[in-house]
Amino acid sequence: MIEIKKTPIKRVSFRGIDSLVKLDYLTHPHFSGNKARKLYFYLKNNFPKIKKLISYGSIQSNAMYSLSYLAKIKGWSFEYYVSKIPSYLKKNPHGNYLEALKNGMRVIEAPYPSTFGEDELFIKEGGAETYAKEGIKLLAKEIKEQIKDEDISIFLPSGTGTTALYLQQYLDMKVYTTAVVGTKEYLMEQFLALNPDKKRLPTIIDTKKRYYFGHLYREFLQIWIELKQNTDIEFDLLYDPKGWLALIENIKEIDSKILYIHQGGLLGNVSMKKRYEREFYEDFR
Repeated sequence: MIEIKKTPIKRVSFRGIDSLVKLDYLTHPHFSGNKARKLYFYLKNNFPKIKKLISYGSIQSNAMYSLSYLAKIKGWSFEYYVSKIPSYLKKNPHGNYLEALKNGMRVIEAPYPSTFGEDELFIKEGGAETYAKEGIKLLAKEIKEQIKDEDISIFLPSGTGTTALYLQQYLDMKVYTTAVVGTKEYLMEQFLALNPDKKRLPTIIDTKKRYYFGHLYREFLQIWIELKQNTDIEFDLLYDPKGWLALIENIKEIDSKILYIHQGGLLGNVSMKKRYEREFYEDFR
């Protein structure tokens, strides 16, 4: 079985905020951060009837790459459904897309199927499955062991919100998050799909400005560069800029120190940096 490493915590000070950062992207090179946690159930168990793994989502998804590696080590084929592959990426494969192709991924530009065979395993986009709770429970246990006497709240940016939701289920600490993929209403829908009884849900905070997922924003690039310069940590360029901006805008309403969960996805930075370099060339000179 793949070994998921216990990840360290680093104290940082950024824009006047003293906080802790859990470097959870160091879990495993191929299962970075929340992907290791969400896919833990599939990593630790055997599925003798399964021959094919099927999923869907973004063409540069960190989850896509981790799923491709999961399929590779399990000896399964892997089909991944996307709405469209950009022509530039087809001609110049890089980042998660290229590495997943190397692992044998077959990409299909079409809606994903609605039914599956007995030898097929379907995992929802971003690993938003109830099975994800097993690995996230281990993350919560790890946090409890590392944070004992300090008054701490947890913060992490969310796509499907699966990690934030289950962390709140397993921790007495308050969990804050912000919606990166959609609106806070969309994120609440994701919470309730996994937890219909509405008990112990994370607290959603937001930025005053509306940001659209996957779009490029100069302030995202600037805060990402500033974070790296001031903390000596490279954050994810897709989720973490919105996360830090939301945290900074709402910090006065949080009456405890923050533990920021750095969930990883640094392989995705390869493609994101290429996009930012083309859009904001002068910022890279």
